[in-house]
Amino acid sequence: MSTASDEKNRKAPAGERVADWADGRLGIYGAAKGMLRKVFPDHWSFMLGEVALWSFVVIILTGVYLTLFFHPSMNEIVYEGSYVPMQGVRMTEAYASTLDISFDVRGGLLIRQIHHWAALIFVAAMFVHMMRVFFTGAFRKPREINWVFGFLLFFLSLFTGLTGYSLPDDLLSGTGVRFAQGAILATPIVGTYISMFLFGGEFPGHDIVARFYSIHILLLPGILLGLVVAHLILVFYHKHTQFAGPGKTNNNVVGAPFLPIYMAKAGGFFFLVFGVITIISAIATINPVWAIGPYRPDLVSTGAQPDWYLGFSEGLIRVMPGWEINFWGHTLVLGVFIPLMIFPLVLVALAVYPFIESWITGDKREHHILDRPRNAPTRTAFGVAWLTLYVILLIGGGNDIWATHFHLSINTITWFIRIAFFVGPVIAFVITKRFCLGLQRRDAEKVLHGRESGIIKRLPHGEFVEVHQPLNQSDLHTLTAHEQYKPAEIGPTVDENGVERKTSPAEKLRVKLNKGYYGEGSQIPKPTAEEYKEITSGHGHH
Repeated sequence: MSTASDEKNRKAPAGERVADWADGRLGIYGAAKGMLRKVFPDHWSFMLGEVALWSFVVIILTGVYLTLFFHPSMNEIVYEGSYVPMQGVRMTEAYASTLDISFDVRGGLLIRQIHHWAALIFVAAMFVHMMRVFFTGAFRKPREINWVFGFLLFFLSLFTGLTGYSLPDDLLSGTGVRFAQGAILATPIVGTYISMFLFGGEFPGHDIVARFYSIHILLLPGILLGLVVAHLILVFYHKHTQFAGPGKTNNNVVGAPFLPIYMAKAGGFFFLVFGVITIISAIATINPVWAIGPYRPDLVSTGAQPDWYLGFSEGLIRVMPGWEINFWGHTLVLGVFIPLMIFPLVLVALAVYPFIESWITGDKREHHILDRPRNAPTRTAFGVAWLTLYVILLIGGGNDIWATHFHLSINTITWFIRIAFFVGPVIAFVITKRFCLGLQRRDAEKVLHGRESGIIKRLPHGEFVEVHQPLNQSDLHTLTAHEQYKPAEIGPTVDENGVERKTSPAEKLRVKLNKGYYGEGSQIPKPTAEEYKEITSGHGHH
């Protein structure tokens, strides 16, 4: 039988002693208590960010494995490895080590493919996640900085992918590097210096693979990892956004605690993402460098295409006319320089949008309840217009593939893309806004008249009507929880003393844009309580 003294003298488990030691110096108990009980709402769209996060983890794990066997050297050797069709062919050590990883390292080909597929899925998941954040308004105060972090993650991942698929020094990646070098040379004044620094001499140089290797495994991943950590810290620091619903306000979060429920879900989801990527990598070949051959400056691979996320940048150059001007004895290649300037503008427009919308609307409040895209028709229309432009340029980047596969004229496709570049986003904006307004009208009708039941009833006087089922309180709340803003006004032009008040051009522009967001024809009024009571009291209700 144990005694009180025995209990007192009992030694605590090792883990508990370590935790006590750390708490005495770092105060981890108090911090962990608040963090581990952090509440996260539950919605399928929130998993998009997790797909990006776990794909990034897979990239890091597989990338570490590949660095053990890859030789980032452009020294030429004669291949004598196990892949018979390439034996006796002169190639760089980078290309030869890629073949060795694919055919001689145990599991090397699978790891290579997992790494490449995970990179594609990482960028795609970030892209879709950003669109979810954009269309629901999750970027509003206090999350503007986190939006910028997310944009930087997306932007830097484009160049991480470019440096990554250039490392094998095969004919396909070499063609892409040649394309990038041409764009660099089109930059006035500094272009030649940047090219010589990157390539270590005239193209293709002797240092490009080694320098891309350092950038790919050290510089960019380090920045990306820091941004991911900062992004997650801000997600923890700010309350998580949630969709409108009963009991959900700007001052609370309705969901499950981080530990144990959310942690268990996240852990299981990591293995699910890893498993799906592995299955795809096992059955779908990607980047078969052995079928393409080593890079040679005098050859170009047929149908050379970049990964999808850089296709729009190539589309800008492919559809641009080959304009040139001579200035002070120097040739400025506008056919490359102008797309090179438009490329960052297309992306930066997405990065600065939260600040532009905040300025236009004048809304400086904190927002933790998400918008339904239909209830912000102008923002949604802008987003669809941007996506339309992105897709148009993506098609332009593969104009030769479209021409050969669909038996079309490449000149016809190029001119179509040139016209669609200006017309397509405008048409997409108008159509999307009309769709959103139509959906708002439909929501208003549901609130007032209920949901269609499909039951047709004949009234005593012979009229046929459809019976509507009233919505429950939860649905009514969801359809009417959004705010409706009044368009801004400049106000009186004179003050109370009769002195004329000057209005700056910026303020006039802001008010005009504000009316475009919230003015007539930009939102459908929500049903009022009086209208609902009148309908449900029996006047005109079937």
